[in-house]
Amino acid sequence: MSDPTHKKVEVVGTSADSYAQATRNAIAKASESLHNLEWFEVKELRGRIRGGKVDQFQVTLKIGFKLD
Repeated sequence: MSDPTHKKVEVVGTSADSYAQATRNAIAKASESLHNLEWFEVKELRGRIRGGKVDQFQVTLKIGFKLD
């Protein structure tokens, strides 16, 4: 068996609740069209403010998956 090769993609997840939920949302959506997801790294955290309050959490992820 040969050593695996991986590819990385960058996605942005969002949530009204938390960074953790934004991460889960991004991975769940990516898994609908990508297969063999194996790891992620958080590249950036940010959010949106409306009316002086946090309105949305946003997280930029790099997701790694093994190529067939």
